[in-house]
Amino acid sequence: MNFDIDALYYNAVDLLKEMIAIPSFSRDEYDVADKISDYMKSMGYEPKRKGNNLWIQSKDFSDAKPTILLNSHIDTVKPVSGWNKDPFVPEEENGRLYGLGSNDAGASLVSLMHTFFILSEKTQDYNLIFLATCEEEVSGKGGVETVLPELPKIEFGIVGEPTKMNPAIAEKGLMVLDCIAYGKSGHAARNEGDNAIYKAMHDIEWFRRFELPEVSELLGPVKMTVTMINAGTQHNVVPDRCTFVVDVRSNELYSNQELFDIINKHTLGEVIPRSLRLNSSRIALENPFIERAVMIGKEPYGSPTLSDQSMMPFPTVKIGPGDSARSHTADEYIRLDEIREGIELYVKLLDGLRI
Repeated sequence: MNFDIDALYYNAVDLLKEMIAIPSFSRDEYDVADKISDYMKSMGYEPKRKGNNLWIQSKDFSDAKPTILLNSHIDTVKPVSGWNKDPFVPEEENGRLYGLGSNDAGASLVSLMHTFFILSEKTQDYNLIFLATCEEEVSGKGGVETVLPELPKIEFGIVGEPTKMNPAIAEKGLMVLDCIAYGKSGHAARNEGDNAIYKAMHDIEWFRRFELPEVSELLGPVKMTVTMINAGTQHNVVPDRCTFVVDVRSNELYSNQELFDIINKHTLGEVIPRSLRLNSSRIALENPFIERAVMIGKEPYGSPTLSDQSMMPFPTVKIGPGDSARSHTADEYIRLDEIREGIELYVKLLDGLRI
């Protein structure tokens, strides 16, 4: 089957419209996964499926060649308030396609999938796998993390997210901490008890002021932010417990485990990480894909936002059509020419690549 890039572009736009029309919130992606599976079959491929994750591989797959993974996600967040349009009705207007998930990350997904179809028609020095994953928006364990053990060894991965087709060669990791300060209850009118809020204030002030010494040239410093706090049952009782939440955004110079160990040494209360697995990532500028991107004028950068890169134990780059600033916003949209550019640039960067 020979593919025409113009025809594939129109097919990609049509598929994205069908995806927008199917609500696909994280952990509820079954229907949109069915739609994508049917489309893969119509293009001559028999997808493998685990949960709501789907993947196909090049038909001339050989264990003697390295494998490149093309990945993006099929789930969306729930629509925020302020939409002037129906988030589930794809609407074209002035060269834009509006709809929930159009920018994040439907355009990347359909562009990468059709890039796979184009490149698979020509003999390459590598194998290709296209993987559509679920639960990315919630970093769920039913998403990419559950599929990777099912795949052959991956040499290099492309994660499709809206980056204006500039390569994000590093991204910050995430660690969420549940912190607990313990005291002793007593009557507020008397000199009784041990106020847990005052104990928590010590740790909160430490999080506010402490600076990790290692600063990334791409991602900057580690950022720690107290985002939630809760204590007390009534106005006249000294609280014996105060809880607060800390959002930690790591750079590639620290693992989450290293950061947790440092935090534990400096805080008085109990600190419980929700997960240590969402680490920062970085790829070398000397990677052949990155070198190609730079040669055609694309600018590598460090991304402050998290993606499924954090769970991939091999070199990856985050790159895709659209703009991250439009993600999770009312009246989310993708420009139609961004989808065409996405397919064309993915093909240009990958065709004949040696890794």
